[in-house]
Amino acid sequence: MRSTAGGTATLRTAPLHGHSMTKTVHELRNEIRQAVGRFERDISAAFTKETLAAICEAVDYDVDTNRLPAKAQMRAGILWKVGRLDDDDPDEADRSFRKAELEAIAAALRDA
Repeated sequence: MRSTAGGTATLRTAPLHGHSMTKTVHELRNEIRQAVGRFERDISAAFTKETLAAICEAVDYDVDTNRLPAKAQMRAGILWKVGRLDDDDPDEADRSFRKAELEAIAAALRDA
């Protein structure tokens, strides 16, 4: 904080020492949702099957949109396409994306 002429304090909002603030998981999910044409959510929530299918399409992982595969299969395919997994084995993606995985997906979508 820094004092000003009237004795009030001003809070510094710029990051210190040149470090940028990292995004939260919620912010990363919303960035990804926007990148694939889905709506942002006000609350932090894992991706729906429909959003996962849209991400699959954006990273060129083919899924049957008439009958969507299991979430784990789509998550594995996405992680494979962005270089976080060696293949699309759903046993390797049986949980929601971790922050580092979301960062990799967001970066891939920015670069697309």
